[in-house]
Amino acid sequence: TPTQAYRQLNKAAEFAGVEHVGNHTLRKTFGYWFYKATKDIAMLQRILHHSHPSVTLRYIGITEEETNNVLKTFSVFQKA
Repeated sequence: TPTQAYRQLNKAAEFAGVEHVGNHTLRKTFGYWFYKATKDIAMLQRILHHSHPSVTLRYIGITEEETNNVLKTFSVFQKA
């Protein structure tokens, strides 16, 4: 059940010294690392069944500031 999953997840988190773990923690963590590895927000949106890419980005914690930082370092030219 969701309650039992929450209890077990919290036992593991407590053992590892991790705070603020909930039922969506693993789902969000998967989404975050999937996005970091692939940058495929459209596919992640489909996987998570979200209605819009902005919902997915907010859900996994990708902020506008982080997006702007990536754009600052982006170049179409390869660095030699």
